[in-house]
Amino acid sequence: MTETRIDVLLHPDSVLDVRTATDLARRALDARGVAGDVAVTDDVSTATGDAVVVPAPGGAVDLGGDDRCVVRVDFGLAEPDRAPNLFAHIRGRGLDGLRYAVDRVFHHRLHPAEVVRYGEHWEQRVELRRCGRAGAPAAALVHGGYWREAFELDSLDAIAIDLPAHGFDTWNIEYRRPAAHGWSTTTADVEAAMGVVDADTVVALGHSAGGQLALRWAADHRPAAVVSLAGVLDLAVARTRLLGNSAAEVIDEADGAASPRARLPLGVPTVVACATEDDPNLNDIGREYVEAARRAGDEVDHVEGPGGHFAVVDPGSEVWADVVRSVQDRLR
Repeated sequence: MTETRIDVLLHPDSVLDVRTATDLARRALDARGVAGDVAVTDDVSTATGDAVVVPAPGGAVDLGGDDRCVVRVDFGLAEPDRAPNLFAHIRGRGLDGLRYAVDRVFHHRLHPAEVVRYGEHWEQRVELRRCGRAGAPAAALVHGGYWREAFELDSLDAIAIDLPAHGFDTWNIEYRRPAAHGWSTTTADVEAAMGVVDADTVVALGHSAGGQLALRWAADHRPAAVVSLAGVLDLAVARTRLLGNSAAEVIDEADGAASPRARLPLGVPTVVACATEDDPNLNDIGREYVEAARRAGDEVDHVEGPGGHFAVVDPGSEVWADVVRSVQDRLR
């Protein structure tokens, strides 16, 4: 990565306080050890290579078209920009979108993925990274974001890159979200995406809302193992406690089909991971799920470790290392 440069260009009409945005962008570059300038400018031509660009509100990003990697960022939930000159569009994550954008470029340059399509819509895709070993088990990753539009598969890039070092091919799944496309479309996309995973041995891993989707799928298909990474495993409790500002209200499928808690026993070896500083409601749900699943006859490993909601998908965390060990043990 010493030759990679990422310039961050912030349009002046999109920045409230220059210091706040530039400091955050600089920290993101420093965290990855990447060179680059952070500039408040309306002239994107100043970027000399890969770039993260925050345009004017409603504006376009006129940059790219060559071999550079350009990621657009909108702090609010703008309409998705699928212009061919863009590698990705990160939207709706506030200023933190700058960090995600730097990581997106970094991960792409470090370990580019093969894109596998399972449908005609732009979001119907899987990013595949292989470990290089014939017959390797597949780790199918389902991202979270409380079933909303803002979070996409890039939130799992780090573990998608880490798992091949542990002998897995990773299939990082994107899918259409229910707010724009309906719940049945979301579940059909997960089903179709899992259908293109080419391996005899499949482990499904889902983070947050993706945990619900992964375990829901596992209940029907019985993979080699399934992993909940801070998953939303009980939809009845999620609704009662208004998790994610009532995010579960987008699910119009009966809990008996959609909620992993209601599907017990899954009949699938399961790993349930929690981070001790995560939302206590998610930890409450996860811990109760472990006990209920064991009573129902499922084989369940319960993994906990320090950190917040994203510690369970951080390759440098204690809890992630324990998750990998548990999965490898289940496959022996």
